[in-house]
Amino acid sequence: MSIEKRVEATAKNIEGKAQEIMGEVTGNPADKAEGQAKQAEAQVTHTTENIKDELKKAID
Repeated sequence: MSIEKRVEATAKNIEGKAQEIMGEVTGNPADKAEGQAKQAEAQVTHTTENIKDELKKAID
């Protein structure tokens, strides 16, 4: 389990959520979409780390 990667992914998720909200408030669809993309990227990182953890458990 890479805690550093999980922390980075969580930070990216928060950043993406904030950017999505700002895009919604300001009416900027590009910011909103970029924020959603950052959130999706963070989710992929979390899922990858979860899979790695499960594989390590299965091997041990």
